[in-house]
Amino acid sequence: MCDYSLMALPNRLAVSGEELVSHKFQTGAMGLVSSSDGQLLDAAAKPNGLMQRIRRFLNPPQARQCTAVCVPPGARLVVRDITQQLQREVGVEGDAQEVVFTQTGPGIGFRDAFRFNNGREISLQRLNEGQRVRVLSLSSIEDITPSLEGYLVNP
Repeated sequence: MCDYSLMALPNRLAVSGEELVSHKFQTGAMGLVSSSDGQLLDAAAKPNGLMQRIRRFLNPPQARQCTAVCVPPGARLVVRDITQQLQREVGVEGDAQEVVFTQTGPGIGFRDAFRFNNGREISLQRLNEGQRVRVLSLSSIEDITPSLEGYLVNP
C-alpha cells in the first residue's frame, strides 16, 4: 500500500479516477503523489535563466513536503510514459499499460509493485520520476462484484 519508507511521511489513500505522478521522496524511496503536487514540484525545480539559478543557489527554496498517495493491493491503474527499455524488459508494447497494483513478499525492503497483464511484475522503485499513473479503480472487479447466487428470483 505504501512502502515502509513512506509511512513516516504525510500520506493518504488514492481516489478512483485520480492522476498521480511518481516522485522520489527525501527518504530516497520512489512513491506516488497527486499530479498537482508533482506539477508544483516540477515548476519549483526548474529555474529558467542564469539569474534565477544564481538566486536559487544563494537562497535555496525550502523543501516542500508532498503527501504520499497510497494505493491498495488489487487496484487497477494505467501506467504511462513507459520507456522503450522497460517495455522490452517486461514484454509489453506501448508506453501506456493497464496494471494491477500488488505487493511482493513480506520481506524487508520495497514491496510495492505493478503486475502487467502478461504476469510480469516490476517494483514501483523502477519508475522514472514524473512518470504518470491513473487510478482506474481501487480494487479488482473480482473483489467487488457480489455473488448473485441466492438473489435471483425465478418468474
